[in-house]
Amino acid sequence: MAGYPDVMDKLVSLCKRRGFIFQSSEIYGGTGSVWDYGPLGVELKKNIKDFWWNAMVRSRDDIEGLDAAILMHPRTWEASGHVAGFTDPLVDCKQCKARFRADKMDPKKLEANVCPNCGNKGTLTEPRLFNLMFKTHMGALEESSSIVYLRPETAQGIFVNFLNVQQSMRQKVPFGIAQIGKAFRNEITPGNFIFRTREFEQMEMQFFVEPGTDMEWFDQWKAKRMQWHFDLGLSPDRLKFHQHDAGELAHYARAAFDVTFDFGGTLGDQEIEGIHNRGDFDLSQHQQYSGKKLEYFDQPNNKRYVPYVIETSVGADRVTLATLVNAYREETVEGESEGRVVLGLKHSIAPIKAAIFPLTKKDGQPEMANRIVDDLRSAFAVDYDETGSIGKRYRRQDEVGTPFCVTIDGQSTSDQTVTVRDRDTLVQDRVDVSQLKGYLAAKLVG
Repeated sequence: MAGYPDVMDKLVSLCKRRGFIFQSSEIYGGTGSVWDYGPLGVELKKNIKDFWWNAMVRSRDDIEGLDAAILMHPRTWEASGHVAGFTDPLVDCKQCKARFRADKMDPKKLEANVCPNCGNKGTLTEPRLFNLMFKTHMGALEESSSIVYLRPETAQGIFVNFLNVQQSMRQKVPFGIAQIGKAFRNEITPGNFIFRTREFEQMEMQFFVEPGTDMEWFDQWKAKRMQWHFDLGLSPDRLKFHQHDAGELAHYARAAFDVTFDFGGTLGDQEIEGIHNRGDFDLSQHQQYSGKKLEYFDQPNNKRYVPYVIETSVGADRVTLATLVNAYREETVEGESEGRVVLGLKHSIAPIKAAIFPLTKKDGQPEMANRIVDDLRSAFAVDYDETGSIGKRYRRQDEVGTPFCVTIDGQSTSDQTVTVRDRDTLVQDRVDVSQLKGYLAAKLVG
C-alpha cells in the first residue's frame, strides 16, 4: 500500500505565507532548526496545549499543575544521568564537512569508513561523544561563576518538586504532576521543519504510583494517551504504538511505548509521544544526590516507600506539526476551475473560529459586520476581512482552517440575517443575527 504523500514543503510555504511559523532570525539568514510561531501558529499551538492541559489537569482531581524553572541546580543533571550519559556519538567527514550520528549510520558504511554524503572512503573521523546540553554561566563574572545548563527535559523539575506538591496539595498516591515548558538540546542532526529542533516545548506528566501497581497504571495511561490523540482529530490510521525492546529501553525504564504518527513521504512514522514506566529511578537518584528523603508515607497502611513513576511526554511542536500534516488537503470545487487548499483542523484547535465578511464596502454592510465581530469576539477568535472577491476570502480562510465564514449581504441589512458557510461541507445556512452566537457555539463544540 502506498504511503501518505509528502506535504512538508507545501506546509512550510503555507505556514510562512499565512502567519503560522517563520524561520527564526530570518533577516540575518536564519538560525538552524529554530522557529518562531507567528500570529496563527501561536494560537494553534496554544489551543493544542490547552487541549492537553484540560485533559490532564482541569478534568481530573488526581493531577496537579506545575511550572518549574528552566535553570536548575547543576547537581540535578548529575543525578538524572544527563551530565555523564546524555551524549551522542559524533562523526565528521573531513572531505565534505558533513556531520553524522554514528549510532544512526549504516554499520557497514561506518566500518568501511565511507561517507554517506559524498561517498569518499577513509574521510570519516573517529566517533567522539558530544553532550547535547547547552551550557551557560550563572554569576557576575564568567571566570568565577558556576556552570548551569538549559534543561534538556522538563521532567526533572517535577521530580525535585514531588514532595512540595504532594504535601502542599495534600495529594495521596497515586497522583500526578503535569507541566508544559521549554527544553533545549544541542541536536547534531536536527531538521524536518519543527519536528526536531534545538529549542522545543514539552507537555509532560509524571504519575506517582505504589510499587507493584505500576504496570497496571502503565497500561491505563497508554490507552488514555492514544485516545487523546484521536480526540485531537489525528487520523487513527496514521497513529500506532511502537514498543521499545530490551535494546532500545533507556537505562531507567521498566517498559516504554511510543505513540507514532505517519507524517507521510520519507519522514514516515515518527514518535510524537513517549509513555514510560520509569520505576523509582528518578526519585531514588535525587534522594541519593541531595541527601533529602523523597519517600511517600502511606498513613492508613503505616508504610513508607519511594513511588514508581509512569511518564507521559508529548512534544508540543511535534503534535502541532502532526495536526497540520493531518489536516492538510487539496480539493477540487464543483463549478470552479481552481481548487482549494484546506486545513481541516478540529474546531476546538482552529486558530480562527469564524471569519466575518461584508459582501461590499457600502450600504451599511461593513458597519453591520463590525458590530457582529464585536459581539462574537467575547466568545470566539474571529477575523474580519473585506478585501478581494468573496471567493478569494473563502479560500484564505480555508487555507488557515477557519471552520465558518459569515457573510453580510444586501439582504442582511434589511432582515438581520447572515449566511454562514461551513468549511468542510460548503453548506450555507441563513441565520438570524440574534441567534448567530448560539448557532456557532453549538457547531464549534468538539
